[in-house]
Amino acid sequence: MEQQIRFCTTSDGVRIAYATVGEGPPIVRVLGWFTHLEMESENPEWRAYIETLSANNLLVRYDGRNMGLSDRGVSDLSLDAKVRDLETVVDALQLSRFALYGTSEGGPTAITYAVRHAKRVSRLILFGSFAGGQPTPEEEERARALVTLVRQGWGQNNPAFRQMFTSLFIPEADAEQVRWFNEMQRVSATPEDAAAFLEAVTRINVRNLLPQVRVPTIVSHCRGDNIVPFEGGRSLAAEIPGARFLPLDGNNHFPLKGEPAHAQLFTAIDEFMAEDRKPAKRARGEAAPLTILFTDITNSTSLTQRLGDAAAQDLVRAHNAIVREALKGQGGTEIKHTGDGIMASFSSPPAALECAIAIQRAVQDSPLDNLAVHVGVNAGMPVTEDNDLFGTSVQLARRICDQAHGGEVLVSDVVRQLVAGKGFLFADRGENALRGFEDPVRVYELRWG
Repeated sequence: MEQQIRFCTTSDGVRIAYATVGEGPPIVRVLGWFTHLEMESENPEWRAYIETLSANNLLVRYDGRNMGLSDRGVSDLSLDAKVRDLETVVDALQLSRFALYGTSEGGPTAITYAVRHAKRVSRLILFGSFAGGQPTPEEEERARALVTLVRQGWGQNNPAFRQMFTSLFIPEADAEQVRWFNEMQRVSATPEDAAAFLEAVTRINVRNLLPQVRVPTIVSHCRGDNIVPFEGGRSLAAEIPGARFLPLDGNNHFPLKGEPAHAQLFTAIDEFMAEDRKPAKRARGEAAPLTILFTDITNSTSLTQRLGDAAAQDLVRAHNAIVREALKGQGGTEIKHTGDGIMASFSSPPAALECAIAIQRAVQDSPLDNLAVHVGVNAGMPVTEDNDLFGTSVQLARRICDQAHGGEVLVSDVVRQLVAGKGFLFADRGENALRGFEDPVRVYELRWG
C-alpha cells in the first residue's frame, strides 16, 4: 500500500495535506482530529482500515487544519472552515462525484458538505458521529473537564492521563493498541490545538440540516461508545430521510482490528459502496452508455528518432503516470495501453472531460519539455468483450484523437451536447473527414487553459 501525499491551500491560506491510495470509486474520509497521514499508514490499527477501504476504492484522506501534516496554530476552527478544508481537497483532486465517510467529529462536516454540494456526493457514510445542539448542563461540565484534561496532559507520558483519556476512546484496547493511540495523540496535534479543537466541537449544531440530506446514507454506531453516546447515532439515522441504521456491539469509539464491530462496519461500507462500482461491471457484449477517451503522445515517432529509445520511453512513462493519476481522480477505467497512449472509459461525459483537463494541466506543469499530449473524447454504446471495448463509438473517439494537436482536447458533438450547462467551453472546429467514416464529423475543441 503506497499512498501519495500532496498539499493544497484553502481560500483563507491554510495548507492542507491530503493522501490518496487505491483505485475505484472515490471515497473521502472526513475526520476532524487524531489524524496524521504519515503516522496512520504506519499504525497497525489505522493501516487496517486504510487497506480495507482502498481495496475497491480510491481512498482520499486529509489532515484538517491544526492536525497532522497540515498547518498548525490556525485560529478559525468553525464548521465553515472545516467544510472549506474538505472543499479544497476534493477540488484539488478534481473529483466530480464521490462518497463521504464522516466519522466522529467529521460527521457534521460531511453532512454540511452533502447538503451544500448534493450533486457531487454519491453516498454518505456516518460512523460514531452526531448532529450537535444545545448541550445539557451535565454535558457542558463534562466537556469543560475534557478540555482541561486535554490541555494538561495531551500526548504526555503521564500514566494517569493516558489511563483516563484512552479508556474513554478505546476501553477494550490491549497494551499495544494503547501505545499506538498515545503516540497518535502526541504527533497529531499540540495540546493547545487539541484543546481549541475540542472547544470548537462543543459549538457544532447541524441538526437543522439533517432533513435536507438527499443522498443515500448509512449511519453506524457502537452501543457502548463513551465519547459520542449511542443516542447520537440513532438520532442521526432517524432524522436523515431514508437513512439506514447499523448498530454495532462494542464500547470503542474507533472499532479495533479483530473485534466483530470492525468487520461488520467495513463489510457494510463495502456493500454500500458496491452500488458506485456497478457501472464498471457489465456483462460480456452488453451495450452500455460510456464515454471513451483516447490519449496520444504528440509526434512520438519523430521524438523517438530525435531523442533515442531510452529518452522516448521516459516520456511514455511520464505520460502513463499522468493519465493514470487523472483517471483515479475521476473514476475512469483504463481499458488498454496503445503504445504511445491510453484508452479509457467513463460512466459520465463530465468526468471524462475533467480527466482530460487534468491530464493537459499536468502535462503543462511537467518538467519534460518534449512531452505533449493530445486527447479525443466520444460517447456512445460500445460492445464489451474480454475487458475491451469495440464498435463505432470507440473508433470515432480514436479518429477524433488523431485529429488533435499537442495540448488539445477534441470532442464529438454528442459529448458537447451531453455536458451542456456543466460549465465547459468549446470552440467549433468544423466538419472533419475522418478515416473510415463516410460522412464528415463535426468536432469541438475543449477550452481548458
